[in-house]
This record gives sequence, structure tokens and C-alpha cells, in this order.
Amino acid sequence: MTRNLVAILRGVKPEEVEEIGAALIEAGITLIEVPLNSPEPFDSISRLVRRFGDDALIGAGTVLTPADVDRILDVGGKLVVSPNCDPAVISRTIEKGMVSMPGVFTPTECFQAIAAGARTLKLFPGSMAGPEGLKAIKAVMPSDVELYAVGGAAPDNLTEWVVAGAAGFGIGSYLFKPGMTAPDVASRAAKMVAAYDGAMQ
Repeated sequence: MTRNLVAILRGVKPEEVEEIGAALIEAGITLIEVPLNSPEPFDSISRLVRRFGDDALIGAGTVLTPADVDRILDVGGKLVVSPNCDPAVISRTIEKGMVSMPGVFTPTECFQAIAAGARTLKLFPGSMAGPEGLKAIKAVMPSDVELYAVGGAAPDNLTEWVVAGAAGFGIGSYLFKPGMTAPDVASRAAKMVAAYDGAMQ
């Protein structure tokens, strides 16, 4: 099964990314983004794709320009996650057959993203909107549009988010921060997967 959990590996280094990717996939997390403000992100994405491309959806976060989208595709990435709603980035992503997950915070941004072709939206920062904010936005969204909560989701509150209408989550510093080892990530990923599975029941 594919869980709607995106592991955000901000700050990961190419030499450690495969071991960390293996820990995530072993735990059951198969959506992985390397933010472009990480060290040598395209090298990391390329390594993940070569090793795990058949087992996981891999791509980049903090994607700000159409040129970034092209570079991600060049190294085999298929997931494009942004902190903002940029119709040019969304359109290029869709045009290339990749998965677009733009950042939104208001209904206006949600509908701009939808108009550009996105169907999976990243409510960011989720901690500011909270489950109540997500619930209010979800009420006016088309039924085929998914909202992921990013920022503020952790094992102890996933159920609250799911009840509010969250279809999935982007998980950053809980799963990985620079300095964490692959066993650290494996332990945290296992807890996150257990919480997610429980919340989705």
C-alpha cells in the first residue's frame, strides 16, 4: 500500500541519502522529497532514483521555478513539492507528467493551484492553519482534490488532522534532521507509520 506520507529530507547529504531512503522505505514510507536547499540536492535525488525508483516516488521540495522542474526530471525525479503556489511551476510539472504538490494557505491559492492543474495540495504551514483551518478549506474544495498537512503534523495528532479532512502529510524534522542516523530515521518512521495506519482506520 502507498501511504500518503511524504518524507521531507531537508539538509540530507548525498553520501547518506541512500541509507536513509532505505530506512524510510523499509518502514513503509515511499514518498520522498529532497528539498532543493539541501546540499547537492540533485545528486541526492539521482542516487535515490537509481536505487529506489521502482519502489518509491522520489523528487524535490522547495521547487521555485520551471527550470528546477526540468532539472528534477533530468535526474529521474517525479515528485515536485513547493512551499508556494506558482502556476508556472505547476503547469510545467503537469506538462512533464510529474506529480505536482504546490504549497497553499488560503482558498484563493487553492483555486489558483487547481486552475493550473494541481490535484494534491500542500497546506503550509499546517501548524498555523491547524485542523480547523484545513477543515474550513476542505469544505469548499472539489472532492477530487487532496489536501496534505505539512508542518505541525506528528504521531500524536494525526487522527485530529484526518478527522478534519487531511488526505496525507508531509513530515520533515520529526523524521529527519541533519545529524540523524539511518537507525534514528528508521525508529521515527516506524512510529509515524503506526500512527498513520491507526489514524486512517
